[in-house]
Amino acid sequence: MRIEIWADVVCPWAYIGKRRLDKALADWDGEPVELVWRPFRIDPTAPVPATSHEGSTEDELLRDLGILGDRDDAEAAQACAVGPAATAAQTPPIAEIAAAEGLGSTWGAAWRASSHDAHRLLALAHRHGGAELQHALAEAVMKAHFTEGRDISLAETLGQLAADAGFPEAAALLADGAADQQVKELLLIGKARGVATSPTLVVGDRALSGAQSPETVTRFLRDAAGQPHRRLPAEVERLRYADALLDKRDPLGALTLLQPLLTEYGDEPSVQLLAARGYFASAQLGRAATVLEELVAHAPDDSYARLLLGRTLTRQGRTEEAAVHLALAAAMTPEYAT
Repeated sequence: MRIEIWADVVCPWAYIGKRRLDKALADWDGEPVELVWRPFRIDPTAPVPATSHEGSTEDELLRDLGILGDRDDAEAAQACAVGPAATAAQTPPIAEIAAAEGLGSTWGAAWRASSHDAHRLLALAHRHGGAELQHALAEAVMKAHFTEGRDISLAETLGQLAADAGFPEAAALLADGAADQQVKELLLIGKARGVATSPTLVVGDRALSGAQSPETVTRFLRDAAGQPHRRLPAEVERLRYADALLDKRDPLGALTLLQPLLTEYGDEPSVQLLAARGYFASAQLGRAATVLEELVAHAPDDSYARLLLGRTLTRQGRTEEAAVHLALAAAMTPEYAT
């Protein structure tokens, strides 16, 4: 059973959630488990190198991370929380909870640090050393950030952590930009899948948001293990994720995920139509028109392609050409006339 941990290594609840997951798995007697860390960003604007948190209160640290706005800002609290319904006012101070989980008395991030390269490191660790190395490095990175006062945005910090974990080649890989595109795509995939809280555990089509108790995690895993899950081909999943991003009004993200499919399957109508929707939604009207004209030429009875082409031409000011396609689309599918 594969457990995906979608989390940000600068999210305090992610570290607490990891410890609770470890406790749950220590007593797990079900099928073998593979843990895979996936990226999530709660503070995409954090700088490199990091800025100091010295002298900040816990509330100020949480606001810096975007975890809190006002005390009753539940939506902000969900980005990095004990659970999707939790707010800071409903839980004890995080330092107390961390101490109860055995994370030490020196708890507290010293830096507001970008986690992008740390996510690259975790992706590379899984690629080169598998789940065990990745899980060990996730622990090392969060320990460095939350209890050792180290700046995990720095290449030298990450390289040393990797070397200590038996992955000395990581420093050179990070310097070459390895896994940068992979992390960016995984962030988009997480968005497409609806991941909105750090941490979120995902098994198949089921998800558990927040740093839940070991008992809750165990119940979730038992329930997920009993449900069949058919893994789709990677190309089909990528197509679905791109479609989901369009529904979430992120056409540029959708086009990013579509790029490999356009390279390899650029003649497939389903890929072309999704790309055309992305071009249209991101105001790349010339590209949208080119793709849609080709689609309509090969499939004159595709009413949706004609509708979208008509709308594209209208936005380009080509109203007479647009009218023809809009009329045909409405004739084939009457609801398109509205």
